[in-house]
Amino acid sequence: MTKERLYLFDTTLRDGAQTSGVDFSVENKRTIAMLLDQLGVDYVEGGYPGANPTDTEFFSSAPKLATARLTAFGMTKRAGRSASNDPGFATIMNAGTDTICLVAKSWDYHVDLALGISNEENLRSIRESVEAIVAGGKEAMIDCEHFFDGYKANPEYALQCAKTAHQAGARWVVLCDTNGGTMPDEIMTIVGDVIKHIPGEYLGIHTHNDTEQAVANTLAAVSAGVRQVQGTLNGLGERCGNANLVSLIPTLLLKQPFADQFEMGIDRDKLNTLTHVSRQLDDLLNVQPDRHAAYVGEAAFAHKGGIHVSAVEKNPDTYEHVPPESVGNRRRTLVSDQAGKSNILAELSRLGIEADKNNPFVQQLLDKVKEHEAIGYAYESAQASFEMLARRILGTVPEYFDVQSFRVLVERRHNALGELITMSESTVKVKVDGQVIMSVGEGNGPVNALDQALRKDLGRYSAFLDDLELVDFKVRILDGGTGAVTRVLIESQDGAGKRWFTVGVSANIVDASFRALTDSIFYKLLRDGAPSPGS
Repeated sequence: MTKERLYLFDTTLRDGAQTSGVDFSVENKRTIAMLLDQLGVDYVEGGYPGANPTDTEFFSSAPKLATARLTAFGMTKRAGRSASNDPGFATIMNAGTDTICLVAKSWDYHVDLALGISNEENLRSIRESVEAIVAGGKEAMIDCEHFFDGYKANPEYALQCAKTAHQAGARWVVLCDTNGGTMPDEIMTIVGDVIKHIPGEYLGIHTHNDTEQAVANTLAAVSAGVRQVQGTLNGLGERCGNANLVSLIPTLLLKQPFADQFEMGIDRDKLNTLTHVSRQLDDLLNVQPDRHAAYVGEAAFAHKGGIHVSAVEKNPDTYEHVPPESVGNRRRTLVSDQAGKSNILAELSRLGIEADKNNPFVQQLLDKVKEHEAIGYAYESAQASFEMLARRILGTVPEYFDVQSFRVLVERRHNALGELITMSESTVKVKVDGQVIMSVGEGNGPVNALDQALRKDLGRYSAFLDDLELVDFKVRILDGGTGAVTRVLIESQDGAGKRWFTVGVSANIVDASFRALTDSIFYKLLRDGAPSPGS
């Protein structure tokens, strides 16, 4: 049986950026775009070029995606102007992407209220905007904003907007439940009517989660015939969020009737990275992952002790709706560490470290991970620190250098211009190849100063760190009060664009930062084959 192609359109970088409390940096956006590309989504909507400095900078130095189509978002041309004489439209056309998604009004009430133009002028803007994109050799799609509300108020005009976009050459006409208030049965009925006029292979669905039904509404639309699915990672989005791709993707890949009917750019092999992608986004945003999130939450495959646990281990298919490993998660039980061992073995295999489950090293590593997790470490988003822990237990990490001591001073003062500034100064004493070296560094913060001082002189190892860059720094307070435990996550990258995460935990934020920092440096030296001391 030949499967139909279902396309995934991610709008985390635009719709997700409208989430209360979310403020993506350009580096955040690049990282997320690369994660989505590696996962296998078909379209990555990068944002609205020209609308704000972050989006403009992102498009000016956009990451090179291997398979996903980077998409610029914008509005249809203004009424009363030609597409070639609209500066805003020109900015979108010149964003450097092969795909452009435009939002268009499809509810006649909003055409009058928000745009203040006639219904006919709105249709003209849709048609001429799509024609201009197609004439420019780009792929065009139209998000029909408030489509379902518009259809319920004036079905003839809502359909006319969608048909106009399709007839003008839009590759995709996306039906939007913008206020998230439509019910699944309404979605099925309305999409079924639209498909009488526009083939389903040209239709997409974009739902919001205001009634906690965005995923259900999206699945209803797919069942009714649409072939593009829009959503965001972890369901980010304005108000209550958008359809959660982290829930939709495994449902479409693993659940019937979708699994037998469709294929996507994401296959089963990529699906097992889903938990990692979800949690890496949380770490970028410095938020605690939802323990009860479907498929990827820490509790998604957690089982209480007693008879239930024994039954789960003997016959997990009857207690778990999908294998946890299929989405990169793992089973968690309170009385058995066998699932923990399996998870450790899988991660070791990924790192190229082969070990039998009966090898004492595996149990030793598992015990150490549990010990560290009990005091606040989290290795799910810090694979480099996990690898360093494993290799240290194996004894395969050379002692490139030994930190004898470090000190950090923070000074707040007025500079020569009378401006109030805060500067940090760090002194680090290290032992390298039997020689004690003391270095001083200054920075705009304690971590920056420590980084400067530590890398200033590591003898022959300094050359290996020339292209090392600290990209991001996240702090999370695990326990409140004056004796709070702090977890620090540091993201690093090298000149080749390779990125890794390390973690440090301590009651002292500077100490936690230093632990994560030294882990990152040791990881870089080990990965790049730096010589062992004395060799």
